[in-house]
Amino acid sequence: MLGLTGVVSDITRQSTTSKICGRVQTVKLSLGKSATPSENHLGTRSIELGTDQDIIVVEQRTGIEAAGWGGLLSRAAKTKGIRGIIVEGPARDIDEYEQLEIPVFSRSVTPKTARGRIHESAVNIKIHVGKITVSPGDFVIADGTGIVFISRNMAEKVIKKAKQIAQREKHMENDVISGVPITKVMGTDYETLLEPENKKT
Repeated sequence: MLGLTGVVSDITRQSTTSKICGRVQTVKLSLGKSATPSENHLGTRSIELGTDQDIIVVEQRTGIEAAGWGGLLSRAAKTKGIRGIIVEGPARDIDEYEQLEIPVFSRSVTPKTARGRIHESAVNIKIHVGKITVSPGDFVIADGTGIVFISRNMAEKVIKKAKQIAQREKHMENDVISGVPITKVMGTDYETLLEPENKKT
């Protein structure tokens, strides 16, 4: 395989059953009130900058229980066409996400507001999600199993490899449907699924 690390397995999908895939926009949240009272509410700049190709990724690692995302932000993001939200930290208004049919992932949930407690300190800078460094313009795919971040400079190689694996899995699925015993389908072919075709024996 490609030897990449980018998996986050302990952030949960809080709404919908949809898989999301897109380009990353980042938001960094910090402790305390903003030094500038007129500063925009957290998350709003990333929504306005975003497109229908984007997923907003929020770092809320301040150490206090305060929501890094909420319902009104989700309404605006849905209207803008944002594909989904990932929060490294708590989020709130989960029922609203479901009603809006917008996929939101977060490490935890809380009813506690961010007002006066945390603020947006930067957008589109490097942030951290789990042990992964995430940069604006990276790519991310997320579903009910977990999240994978892919750096921009590796995206083409990862997509090519993923297509190869998907094609091989499809052949195996077709074998199962056609009646090939599962012991045979999940034998050598399955165990070598992640190996290049030219290395299979």
